[in-house]
Amino acid sequence: MEAYIVSFRRGAKTQDERYVILEVDGVNSDSKAARLIGRKVVWRSPNGGFEVRGKIIGVHGRRGRVIARLRKPLPGQALGTKALIL
Repeated sequence: MEAYIVSFRRGAKTQDERYVILEVDGVNSDSKAARLIGRKVVWRSPNGGFEVRGKIIGVHGRRGRVIARLRKPLPGQALGTKALIL
């Protein structure tokens, strides 16, 4: 299953690169998104030399977006790219 990295988790003056908001293909409600909690997430860099793993920890809003916690922080170039949900 594929997801797009929409944004980092943010506050008014902070942002945490270890937490990302994902938009999953085919998931458009919070009840469908809740079924994904606990699944693994993998992001691979476009050149294939860097991989970050993580886990979906919660739902973000009512439109089916989820929050994932990653083991390492993502670079800013990762925004808008695809991640795999295992």
